[in-house]
This record gives sequence, structure tokens and C-alpha cells, in this order.
Amino acid sequence: MEGNMSCKDDDLSVMTGLFNCLTEAYRCFLAGSYPPQNAADVAGVIYSGFCGPVHGKGREGSPSEYCGENSAELTCMCMTFLGRVSSNLTSQGLHPDVRFYFAEVLKVLLEDMDLITHLVKRFQAEDHIISHLAAKTASNCVFYLICKSGLISPAWQRKCEQAFQNPWPGAELDACLWSLTEVSKKLLKGAHRELMTLLVGFDLTLSVLCSKLLPEEKKHMSQHSVDFTRSSHWGTSLCLLLDLLEVLTSSSLVCGAGVRLKSQRVTHLHSLALLNICCSSEYYVKKRVLLLLKRAILQKVGEDWISGDVASGRTCGNWSSDMSILARTVLKAASDNWLLSIQMQSGAFFGGTRHILGDQIQNWDCMMLRAVSLIILKSIELCIQTAAGSEVKTATEVHAYLQSLWGFLRKYSFKQREVTHLCCWISMLFGEQDDDMMEAAKALLYIFLHYRLMSGMDEFAVLETACASGFNPHCHFVLLLQSMSFDYSILLDFLISAETCFLEYFVQYLKCLRDDWQGFAAACGRITMSDCCLSQQKKLGADRSTLKCKGEPDKVESGSCVIPPAGRLGMASELRLVEYDTSDESDSENTVESVCALNGKQYKSTALLSPRPEGLLQPVLQSEETSHANMASLSWQLTGEISVRAVHCLSQLREVVTRLHTKKLFPYNPSSLLKLLAQVESCYQKSHLSQCSKS
Repeated sequence: MEGNMSCKDDDLSVMTGLFNCLTEAYRCFLAGSYPPQNAADVAGVIYSGFCGPVHGKGREGSPSEYCGENSAELTCMCMTFLGRVSSNLTSQGLHPDVRFYFAEVLKVLLEDMDLITHLVKRFQAEDHIISHLAAKTASNCVFYLICKSGLISPAWQRKCEQAFQNPWPGAELDACLWSLTEVSKKLLKGAHRELMTLLVGFDLTLSVLCSKLLPEEKKHMSQHSVDFTRSSHWGTSLCLLLDLLEVLTSSSLVCGAGVRLKSQRVTHLHSLALLNICCSSEYYVKKRVLLLLKRAILQKVGEDWISGDVASGRTCGNWSSDMSILARTVLKAASDNWLLSIQMQSGAFFGGTRHILGDQIQNWDCMMLRAVSLIILKSIELCIQTAAGSEVKTATEVHAYLQSLWGFLRKYSFKQREVTHLCCWISMLFGEQDDDMMEAAKALLYIFLHYRLMSGMDEFAVLETACASGFNPHCHFVLLLQSMSFDYSILLDFLISAETCFLEYFVQYLKCLRDDWQGFAAACGRITMSDCCLSQQKKLGADRSTLKCKGEPDKVESGSCVIPPAGRLGMASELRLVEYDTSDESDSENTVESVCALNGKQYKSTALLSPRPEGLLQPVLQSEETSHANMASLSWQLTGEISVRAVHCLSQLREVVTRLHTKKLFPYNPSSLLKLLAQVESCYQKSHLSQCSKS
């Protein structure tokens, strides 16, 4: 008894001394200096935080025979200090003398004391804090060694490989997945050449891991001795695996020429398994899977981490074939009613999810709805554009895929059940996300062009079918212009910004518009202010105050559906990136006078030239005081004016782009774009002259 008490007193004294020494060293490091002890002594103090048995022990301590083991608190402090030192040494943010001192500390710890071996043993600690801190500290030390010598720690690599070859959801597997992801991400951010060396070393074991955790068919799960999905830890491990898959996939974009590793292709090759997870897993796991697939099919995986141009990676040996595999897998699943098996929940917010009570309207998770929609639309587009176009052989198949998507959206979106013109769905669903909306619009444009080519129907029938299935590009473009109140400066902001694919979409659509002016005119005929008013009355019901507003930017409503306000497009008229009107010495655009010559006809002042057409919106928004006869007359008048305002917006855009390009202020050569805009104006002039001659 007395011996045990003496042992405990000695332990307490030792730990107090270690804690005081470590605290002093840590304070000096934070202050930008180093402690009076030599580097070997400080290294010895840090090493003492990891001595003793570490086999799964957490905060309970070790058996009595190891009475000298450090407390968990001291262990955590040692790991935190070591992680901070190794991270700062890598970032080159220390004074040379301080840097040299702590580099010596790390040299003693990592080379002489082999501290990484002790750190990776802590991966399996039952205490999740210790396990995660060990993974974080080991990752910093491994990255430091790679940057310093180009070598990968054998102890760390061996530990991760063992966990991947015999995976079981738990602390050890989670720590290994997180650690490899962190090291790979850091190498990816810094464009280090050692990244491929690291991935080559893990390629085989990662393939084994994914074949076990992501079986390509559900029936393959029964071939394993253990069903991983029955583990309560399965969701956490799978989410960490998804993080690693995103890093692996994005790493292939910077690989340069050559063949991609199998581990870099897992997201594409195991896409069926990922789709199956969406049918049965917990909701947060489904969401992570869908967002990964969305980024993969948009070729935006890891765009926040990759430095430099990623276009070269898309020319790697297997990139096109892998994208085709992903697209074909998605469409095959869609044809097998995959969409029917996806269950949605209410939209989440920072406090969690809301429970719907009584007659409250269900607000479904729009992030999930957008992800599912883009996965389907981009898969159709990819199959059309690539050699896999044989997967979409007929226009009937395109129509079937879109109908299954619209059925899914009707099921989970209250707003869309009130819409009869399906072309409005793109604005309603994607209006709050500029980049997603442009991707969806571009995909639907390619789908329309393919459908028109393959259907064998006349132009009128093609347009009618396109509207019935929600992929008429003319409707999409007109609705887009209406959502921004025909303000050309917002289009200019989109053209200058690199955050969306608007330039690619805009050029392709202008070509379509140039070749199909009658389709554009027909779309303008479908989208009238009166249609908008009627749909608003159904949707808003008792909220009459919204209909009374005149020209407020957050209450703009146009077309035959609800159009998101310009503010939701991320570029409200009031918050322009540049005041383009001031870029010319001329006052012609600063003072838009009451007359604008368009096609030889004089249009008086006002709403036609105003960025916010209050003169046009006001009588419609006050529809309760307007008779049905007057509304019909106004609708007929506005049908023609929509096309005029659209062309005038494009004309203004052409003029300002020309002026900026002349002054060498435009970021790229817009010659082809200007030519297309001029051709669109010419089409309008010819159409206008033709109508005048008939009258």
C-alpha cells in the first residue's frame, strides 16, 4: 500500500515537472522564441508524453505496473505542441534561429526516438480526442518529412495499409482515412511532386479497401464475412472515405499526361455502389454521396484545393472513359427507377432540421434536389457529347429520362406542383445558385439540340415537346433575362466572372438563337406578364402585399412562373462589380434619353429602356384592379415587348463589350461573341421588317 502511494506521488511529481517544462517551451514558441533548454531536452519532454503502453488505452490509464504513464491531458498537450511545431516549420513562418532550434527538436523526435511509431499506435485509442489528435499530429509530421526529405514515414504507411487491408469501421480506420486524406490534400494544395509517389504506394490497398466498403453490387456484400453496414460506426467511416475519394479524384486533374491510378478512378468505377448507398444509408451519408457525385460529374472535384490550371488533367489516359462510365451508370440507374428510392428530408439550417406541424408547407432540402437534378442532366449531356452517345440513341430516351426527373421533383417540391410551364423549374430550383443554374441551363441546351436532331419532328413540334418536358432553351434564356430585369450589366458581370460556365452557355445559346429565331419569338409568346400574375395569385394566396410592390428588386416576378429576384442570382443591379456606365467619356448611356432607335422604330422612354421596367410591371402587379379584357390586351402587347426588351438588352451588352474591348479593358478577346450578338440583332431586324411588310 505504501509502495503504491509512493509510486503515485512520484508520478505526480514527474508529471508536474513535465507539464511545467512543456508549458514553458510552448509559451516561448508562441512568442516567437525558444526555451533555455537544449533541443534534446525539449524533445525528451515531448517524447515522455507518449511513453508506456498504448494498446487501446484512453483516459482510464494503464495497469498498475505502469504507474509512470502520463495522463491523457499531458498526452494531448504534447501532441498539440508537436503538431503546431511541425506545421509552422512547414509553412516557413518562423525566425531563422527559432526555426533551426525546433527543427533540431523534430529531428531528435522523428529520427532518433521514432516518435511516429508511437503516434500511430494511438490511432486505436478508445478516447476519440486522443485518436484524432494522434492522426492530426502524425499527418503534420509526415508532411514535414515529405517536404524536408521527400520520404514517406514507413511506420505511418504501414499502419494505414494494415487498416485498409482489413477494414472495420472504428477509431483506427477513421484515423488512417483522415490522416491519408489530410496529407494528400496538403500535397495537392502545394502541387508537390511527391503526391503521385504517395498515391502509388497506397494504390493497391486503397483498391482493396474500396472493393470491401463499396461493393459494386448489393449482392457482393453477402460475399464478405462481415456486413459493414451493420456497424454503428459505418456512417462516420464512410464519410471519411468519401472525403478521401474526393481528394483522389481531384488529384487526377493535376497528374498531367499518362494513365491514372486505379485509386484515382474509384469514384467513377464504383459509381453504382455510391448510387446504391443513396437508397439505404442515413440521410447525412446520402447527402455527402450525392454532393461528391455532383462535383465529379461537373468536373469540379477539389476545385478549392487545386492550385493552378486543372485542364491538363482532363486529358489523362482514362479521364474521358471514366466520365462516360459515370454518366452511363447514372442513366442506367435512372432507368431502373433509382430516383424513386431516394428519400428527402426537410431543408436543414444551422440548428438542424425543422419538423413540420399541421398545415405548414414542407420545405424540402433544395441542396439535395439540385444535386440529383444536375447528376441526371449532366449525365445525359455527357452521353450526348462523348462516344457514349449510343447510350442515348433516340429522342424518346431523352424524354423518358427528363420525365423521371420531373416526376421526382414534383414529388418533393411544393412550389413546382403549382407550375404548368416546366421550363420555369430551372429558375425556381437553381435561382439561388448561379453556378449550378448555368450548368443546368447548358446541359438542357445540349439536350434540346440533340433532341431536335434525333426526333425527326418539325420545328414547331420540337418546341412544343421541349416546353412540355422543360428543356426549351429559349424559355430558359428569356426567364433568365426577366429574373435580372433585362439588365445588361448583370450579363456583363457573368461574362467577366470565372465562377460560372455562363460564357460557354451564352455562346452556344446565341448560336441556337441565330438559327432558330422563330423558336425564340414563340417562347416570348408563351412567357407573358399576365401568365406570371395568374401563377402568383395561386402561389402567394394571402400574401397580397408582395403583389403591390412596384419594381423592388427582391420582388420581381415575370413569365409564367415565379422567377428568382436578381439579388438571388448573386449579382443584384444595385451591387454591380463595375459601374460600366462610367467607363466611357460619352454621356449617351449615362443619360438614357426618351428615345432609342431599334430597327428603325422609335420606342419612348421608360420601361423599355429602364433596367427595372416599373412602367411595365406596375399595371400587371395591380391585377386585382384590372379587368379580364384589359389583362388579355396587356398580355398581347407585352408578348411583343418581351422580345424587344431582350434584344435591346443584348444590344446594350454588345455596345459596352465593344467599348471595353476597344480600351483593352475586357479580360479576353470577345470577337466571336460580338459577332454572334450582331447576328442576333440582324435576325430581329429581318423578322421585324417581315412583319411590317405583311401588315
